[in-house]
Amino acid sequence: MTLRTIAEAVGVSRTTVSNAYNRPDQLAPALRDRILGTAHELGYWGPDPAARRLRSGRRDAVGLLVSEGLSGTLTDPASVMVLQGIARATEDAGVALLLVPERDGVRDAVVDAFCLCSLAAEHPSVAAARERGVPLVVVDAPRIEGHAFVGSEDRRGARLAVEHLLALGHRRFALLTTSAVHQDRLAGYREALEAAGLECARYELAANLPGRGLEGGRLALAAEPRPTALIAAADQLALGALEAASEAGLRVPDEVSVIGFDDIPGAAWSRPALTTVRQPLLEKGEVAGRLLSDGPDGREVILPVQLVVRGSTARA
Repeated sequence: MTLRTIAEAVGVSRTTVSNAYNRPDQLAPALRDRILGTAHELGYWGPDPAARRLRSGRRDAVGLLVSEGLSGTLTDPASVMVLQGIARATEDAGVALLLVPERDGVRDAVVDAFCLCSLAAEHPSVAAARERGVPLVVVDAPRIEGHAFVGSEDRRGARLAVEHLLALGHRRFALLTTSAVHQDRLAGYREALEAAGLECARYELAANLPGRGLEGGRLALAAEPRPTALIAAADQLALGALEAASEAGLRVPDEVSVIGFDDIPGAAWSRPALTTVRQPLLEKGEVAGRLLSDGPDGREVILPVQLVVRGSTARA
């Protein structure tokens, strides 16, 4: 079905039919209604909006690429808050947000820009996005020269976590992390421990989920000598570590301290409430969304973090 088919059925020119969809002010209301009614009867619902945006050179849409796919992203409260911030900013700007599948979807997506959230530098979607030649906004990783970057003080936040535990007299630590944790955060933990002349057992887990934190916590607490503090590189892992301590019959924080990173909503609701490093997750997404909507210009925005002391840490 084409515009010409509709034009022949109504007895008007193809241009008149096009005006019914694209320039309705050029037609009398009765004629436009007749054209649209005939089109509906013939099963035609209007020009393809994606093709129309391509012809105009403006898509009014941005693409979002996430590290673990949409299903994985929606199970991580921290990622959900960042996504919420991006969606809020693009919605306010009247720009559509398109969730893009890997590589092939990147090549075909009808968008003005891409937002890359916590992707490894070698991820195939990173190369595909760069090949498109459209502006990019990166959230957390990877840094790409010439493109906008939005992140948090990950390295400083990690140092704050370790320094807090050191000030409480802890000297035996275990670190729970995943391959997706930002390298700056891991570097901050390492630097603070090395400055204190200490080593730390590291448990790299398969995913950022409480269940994986439980597995890592079990392994860490079974070690000899047992650590007096568990450092989790994300709150999801820390919540699992709290469960592991309870399962082992250890009182938190009297017999083992636990500290996280992110300050997701569940951190304040856990028992005991989780000591953590707060990063402004919603604001991070909003900043990225505004850059996407306004046209990113290669700027870098680093948001501050804050140590939030609650009930899961105490003196060793």
